[in-house]
Amino acid sequence: MAVEYTIRRKVFSLLGAKFHIYDKDQDMIGFCKQKAFKLKEDIRIYTDESMSEERLTIAARAIIDFSAAYDVIDTKTGRKMGAYQRKGWSSIMRDSWIVLDANDNEVGTLKEDSAGAAIMRRFLPLGNLIPQKFHLEDSSNNHLADFRTHFNPFVHRMTVTVLCC
Repeated sequence: MAVEYTIRRKVFSLLGAKFHIYDKDQDMIGFCKQKAFKLKEDIRIYTDESMSEERLTIAARAIIDFSAAYDVIDTKTGRKMGAYQRKGWSSIMRDSWIVLDANDNEVGTLKEDSAGAAIMRRFLPLGNLIPQKFHLEDSSNNHLADFRTHFNPFVHRMTVTVLCC
């Protein structure tokens, strides 16, 4: 049975972005306030807007990196859960990421849906308004999840549908 989550971000936000994460019943299960103008990405996900209980840290390994890698850390235990790394050149026209386990072994991929739509998003005026869709697959090519953005000029919304587990 699939499980669905929604991530929302207001488009017009001064000095950083605020993300709200909701479950299928639209109950908030996570919150993130991303700081603007950070050289090295350090994303903290909390249980709610009070930011009193941290759940996850997503930290860039380097300041500027063409094939950027981000570690995902369980804040309570301090244990690295895994990572994801951008596929440098192949991500120029179509976003593509490698999903890694805690030991940096490749366990899956996250890819943008269609090369044609990806090119339009990057090069057409207002192409960024074309919704994106990503597919998560494990190393055996089993389809695990979909990430889908929705068109709305005021609120950026992404639906994450987990198909397994």
